[in-house]
Amino acid sequence: MKKEIIQSLTNNFEQYANKTDNGVEFWLARDLQQLLGYDKWDNFLGVISKAKIACENTGHKVSDHFADAGKTIQMPKGAQKEILDVMLTRYACYLIAQNGDPRKEQIAFAQNYFAVQTRKFEVIEKRIQDSERLLARHKLTETEKKLSGVIFEQTGSDRNFGLIRSKGDKALFGYTTQEMKARLGVPDSRALADFQPTILLKAKDFATEITIFNSKEKRLRSEQSISEEHITNNQSVRKTLLSRGITPERLPAEEDIKKVERKLKSEETKGLKKPDKLDK
Repeated sequence: MKKEIIQSLTNNFEQYANKTDNGVEFWLARDLQQLLGYDKWDNFLGVISKAKIACENTGHKVSDHFADAGKTIQMPKGAQKEILDVMLTRYACYLIAQNGDPRKEQIAFAQNYFAVQTRKFEVIEKRIQDSERLLARHKLTETEKKLSGVIFEQTGSDRNFGLIRSKGDKALFGYTTQEMKARLGVPDSRALADFQPTILLKAKDFATEITIFNSKEKRLRSEQSISEEHITNNQSVRKTLLSRGITPERLPAEEDIKKVERKLKSEETKGLKKPDKLDK
């Protein structure tokens, strides 16, 4: 396919992109019909139907990607007519292209175009998720340091901080820290939190923040009283999670957070690197 044709098709697809009030990007099926070289709406509806089936088969909710919409067109003598249209996400456009006539030049282009664009969004989404998890892990580390400091200030020692934290884990998961490591395959030398999902990192952080607050407010002066407070708070957080269908100990292990951090830093470094030579 010639470079100028590719550039023209790229511009066309992006020019017809729309956005909802919430910023969600979409295309109208009537526009996409023309962009993909379909003369008859009925023929294009057949392609949309196949794409909906493919969407459902991949585990996505069809209504999240295909939304019926009306479109008003001008008729002779100033009359107007309401016709059927469909709002399509970028993923829906990709599925339509995949189910289109591969002999059409526009379809061949769209299959690759939307595949690449969809993949870009998947990569961005994954990076955002990794960043959020890393931020949650750092936040938990800082909160646990604060709790250790509070224990030392109010009891004169923090030598049993690890034991208090482990009791919190037992209250949250129903298993001790070591038992959870064994369940998830976490090395003994590594922190359990380094392999847990964002939801659990935030849950542990919330329970720990409550312990810090109440330890100060109630002026708890013994490790036992602070430990009991921490157990109660983790039990309460566990109850909340269970009520929302989340069983903490059943959530699978995530990628080592240290690897995630190295990967994110590597990507940032690559983005900042300057070429050795500048084109003249």
